[in-house]
Amino acid sequence: MDWWFLAELTVNGALTGLLYSLFAIGLVLVYKSSSVPNLAQGALTMVGAYVVVETARIAGLPLWVAIPLAMALMFALGLGIERVALRPLAGRPIIMILMMTLGIDIFLRSTTMAIFGGTSRPLGLNVSYDPLFVGPMLISRIHLVGAAVTLLLFALCVFFFRTRMGVRLRAISDDYMASWSVGIAVERGVGLSWGLAAISSTAAAVIWGEIQGVNAGLALLLLKGLTVAVLGGLDSLLGAIVAGIILGVLESVGSNFLDPLVGGGSRDLIVAAVLVLTVLLRPHGLFGRHDIERI
Repeated sequence: MDWWFLAELTVNGALTGLLYSLFAIGLVLVYKSSSVPNLAQGALTMVGAYVVVETARIAGLPLWVAIPLAMALMFALGLGIERVALRPLAGRPIIMILMMTLGIDIFLRSTTMAIFGGTSRPLGLNVSYDPLFVGPMLISRIHLVGAAVTLLLFALCVFFFRTRMGVRLRAISDDYMASWSVGIAVERGVGLSWGLAAISSTAAAVIWGEIQGVNAGLALLLLKGLTVAVLGGLDSLLGAIVAGIILGVLESVGSNFLDPLVGGGSRDLIVAAVLVLTVLLRPHGLFGRHDIERI
């Protein structure tokens, strides 16, 4: 066995996994404040990528200006989604809210394709694609940039949830009625979490849009992001980071050995297997809180 090649697969898999974590952080942000899995996160990522590209094109702005402007627009979109589509469902069964997020996903994807078309567009971050060698290992530069963005966003989220507003969001997730009774603006807190999730989706859109182009395929990242969030624990930011690394390494190393045996396509099989086994064996994830109710 070529140990250096195995190390290269492991390192690049871990970096790719951190990019999955960048996507999963948005899922965790919504779940930590509303206890609802956000099935619209894939569509938000796709919309975020198109907003960045079109903002830069229409306004003639460089990307380093267009990206924060697009994040502000996406934050407003997240607030609007919560206000128009989700707030009227407050107090309803979780399954109704979950189905609403699925409906939002379908609406955003179809509307975006109707407006911008299905042609893939380059993002143009100008990250060098020259080979980067660490010893004999070849490392992707854009994946390094994405990993750095993920860790920065993780640090900012951890800091935010230690602020007074972050504590309020965690209280809202624990008990809506108790939060209302002590004067916490529950609707405003949930709206804020959707706005933050939209900002997170835009960060993921920028990195993944550079890697695979700005197209409808960005919405399909929902499966991998959801797998990472479930494996790490839907309410755990640290879990999203650790689970992303685990999934990325398993996907990279496992597909290298399985693809020659099955003829390819084993990456998605590995992701699906991890998701199914996690739900069956540890439904609250590696770091998720396991609530026990006494009845």
